[in-house]
Amino acid sequence: MNLSDSRTAGQPIARVSAAEAVFKELLAEIQEGRLAVGDKLPSEATLAQRYGVSRSVVREALRSCAALGLTVSRTGKGTFVVSRRVAKDLTLGEYSARDLHEARPHIEIPAAGLAARRRSDEDVRFLRDVVAEMAAEDDPQAWVELDISFHAAIARISRNRVFEKVIADIRQALSHQSETLNVVADRQPRSDEEHLRIFRAIEKGSADEAEAAMQDHLAAVRDALGAITGG
Repeated sequence: MNLSDSRTAGQPIARVSAAEAVFKELLAEIQEGRLAVGDKLPSEATLAQRYGVSRSVVREALRSCAALGLTVSRTGKGTFVVSRRVAKDLTLGEYSARDLHEARPHIEIPAAGLAARRRSDEDVRFLRDVVAEMAAEDDPQAWVELDISFHAAIARISRNRVFEKVIADIRQALSHQSETLNVVADRQPRSDEEHLRIFRAIEKGSADEAEAAMQDHLAAVRDALGAITGG
C-alpha cells in the first residue's frame, strides 16, 4: 500500500513546521490504516517530492515515526510500518526515553548547581550567546544542535568530568529526543523559556535556583513525553 495521493505532488508544506506537517501526514496514514503494518514507505526522495520539502525534512519526520515505534528502517530494504499505535517508550538510538528521564535528574540537576558555583565570566558569555541563538533560531535542526550544546556546556562548566562524559555519551539520544519533542509536541518555545531561566540562575551564581530551574525543565520534558506515549 502506498501513501494516499490526495495531496498534489510537489505541493509545498510551509517550512515553519515542515517536519511536523510531514510527520502528521504519515501518522494519519498509519493510524487510519492507509499504511498497514508491514507496508513499506516510499523512498525519502519520493516523499520529499510529494510534499515539496527537502529530504532532510523527510528524514526528520521519519526519525520521529521511528522514535514513536511506528516504523523501523531496515538497511538496504527501506522503512516499514511495524505498529499503528505509539509505543509506551520512545526509542532514541541505543537508549530509550525512559532511560534518559530516569538518569538525567541525577546528572543535570547537580551539574546545574555546580555550574552556578563554578562558572567563569567566559562561561556566562558562552551560555548567553547560546540562549540568544536558540531564541532567534527558526531552523529546527539547528535549534536541536544548540539545545544539546547548551546542556553539554552546563556539564562542562560544572567542572565535573564524570557529568561531562555522561552527557557526551548520551548526546545523540538527547538530540533524537529533542527533535521528536519539537516535531510531535512543539516544545521549542517553552523550552526556550526554561533554558533562559536556567541560564539566569547560573549567571546569578545561585546554585539552588539553577537546580530548581533544571528540575522544572526536565519535569516538563518528562510530561511532554508522557503526553505523547500516554505514560
